[in-house]
Amino acid sequence: MIPLLMAALVVRECARCHPAEAKPHPATSMARAMQHPADSAILNEHPVLTAQKGKYSYRIEKNLYTVTNGSASLTFPISWSFGLGDAGQTYVFEKDGIPYESRVSFFRAIDGLDWTLGASNSPPANLLEAAGRQMGTQDAAQCFGCHSTKTQAALEPGVQCERCHGSTEEHLATLKPMKKLRAADAEEISNFCGQCHRTWADVAGKGILGVNNVRFQPYRLTNSKCFDVDDRRISCLGCHNPHQELDRNDAHYDAKCQACHAGGKPAAKVCKVSKSNCVSCHMPKIEIPGSHYRFTDHQIRIARANDRYPN
Repeated sequence: MIPLLMAALVVRECARCHPAEAKPHPATSMARAMQHPADSAILNEHPVLTAQKGKYSYRIEKNLYTVTNGSASLTFPISWSFGLGDAGQTYVFEKDGIPYESRVSFFRAIDGLDWTLGASNSPPANLLEAAGRQMGTQDAAQCFGCHSTKTQAALEPGVQCERCHGSTEEHLATLKPMKKLRAADAEEISNFCGQCHRTWADVAGKGILGVNNVRFQPYRLTNSKCFDVDDRRISCLGCHNPHQELDRNDAHYDAKCQACHAGGKPAAKVCKVSKSNCVSCHMPKIEIPGSHYRFTDHQIRIARANDRYPN
C-alpha cells in the first residue's frame, strides 16, 4: 500500500498546479496498469478463480496462485496484477527472485481464466512451466517499464505523472519545466507513446505480421493513408486525453474525424455515407485469437467486408 500512497502524494502535488490533468488520472486504466493483488478490483470481486487446462488445474484465491497436476502442486503469492483494461488481467509471481508470467489470465468477456496470450503455443514440460513463463531481464524490464513508474524513491505501480513528464522532485527543486507533449508533432507523439504501445519501427523491424499487430496502435496509425508526421490532428493526443479514462463511445470521436474530413484539410475526403460513428466503419474492431477481446484497429481506412487484414 505504501507505493499507492506515494503515487497519491505525487498526484496531489501535481494537482496543485494542474488540477484538470491530475485529478481524474488516478481513476484511469493507465494509472492502475499494475497493482498489488490486494488492490485488484478483479481479484476482490472474484475471491476464487479456477480453470482446468488439460491435465493441469489452476486456482487463484485472493493473492495465492496454485497449479496442480493431480499428484503435485505449486503455490505462489501473486506479486503483481498487470492490466485493468476491457480485456482482462495477467499475474506475475516470483520464484527464487525471478519473475514469472502466469500461464493463465483473467478475461472479462468470459468472466474467468483462460490461457494467457501466447501460452497455448508451447505445452508445459513440467509443473513450473505449467504455472508460468520465466521472464528474462529484458522482458521484465519492458513489462515493468510500461506498467509502472520508476521514481527517485521507488517503483510505483501504474503509469503515473512522472512516467511521461519526468521527475516531480527535480521539477519542484529547480522549477525547471517538466516534459510537455502538447506541441509535439504526430511522429514524435507516436514514438513517445510507442515506448509502450510499440512504434512503427518496433513492429516492422521484428516482422510482426497478421492480426497480432492490431494491438500496436502507433504502428497501425502510421500505416493509415491519412497519417501526416507534421499534423497533430492525426497524433495519439489528437483523439485521446491520457489523463482521462478512454472514451469507448464511437460518437465521441466524430468531432476528431471531422477536424480533417470536413474541409479542414485539403486532401481529406468527406464521407458520403455518414457523419456519425465514423470509427465504427473506418476503424474496425478485430479479435486476436485467444484474447476474448476485439481491438480497435487504428489503421484508418475504408474497410470492406471480407477484406484481407492489411499489415
